[in-house]
Amino acid sequence: MDSFEDLLRQAEIAHGHLCAGQILGVRMAMLGCKRLGLAEPRTTDRKRLVTFVEIDRCATDAIGVVTGCRLGKRALKVRDWGKMAATFIDLGAQLEAEGETPVYKGIRIAALESSKQRARELYPQIEDKNRQQMLAYREMTDADLFAEQWVGVPMHPREMPGYKSARITCAICAEGINYDRNVSDADGRILCQSCAQPETSYYKPLGG
Repeated sequence: MDSFEDLLRQAEIAHGHLCAGQILGVRMAMLGCKRLGLAEPRTTDRKRLVTFVEIDRCATDAIGVVTGCRLGKRALKVRDWGKMAATFIDLGAQLEAEGETPVYKGIRIAALESSKQRARELYPQIEDKNRQQMLAYREMTDADLFAEQWVGVPMHPREMPGYKSARITCAICAEGINYDRNVSDADGRILCQSCAQPETSYYKPLGG
């Protein structure tokens, strides 16, 4: 794995600027890979790692840089719970199975709220909160920054990187649906999720 400073530079380029969230994300991902024993997550160990992130902020970009996990590779999963936390899963460490769903060993790492106060204590002379945290988060210990918890994560085969499925056509909009994301209505028609539940769709058609 590249050094901390090298990864920070790469994260800055990928994200467009360097901030406290980027530093947290880099350190969080480095710690997760270390706990799993994955020394080269972007190269030799790349097929073993899946990461769930719990926030859609700066740290997520940094985590992707360190781990090599990407949405397009189906190795980065977003569960937007608004938490500065991520779970790093080793696909080479299956614990058990829940029916057809394997359960894999992972480490969930969450940023401690107390780290903000610790940053203020370390650099009280700096008024800018982001700059204060950027300096502090570089030097604070992992124990001062993060809570760690070993977890089991069920991963259905359809959620795995490399999973292939038939492409199905929605009976209403005629758009193709991948990865078994289709649903059936009371009449047995195969529908996409936006047609099946238009009231929960993230978009609303305009006019026409």
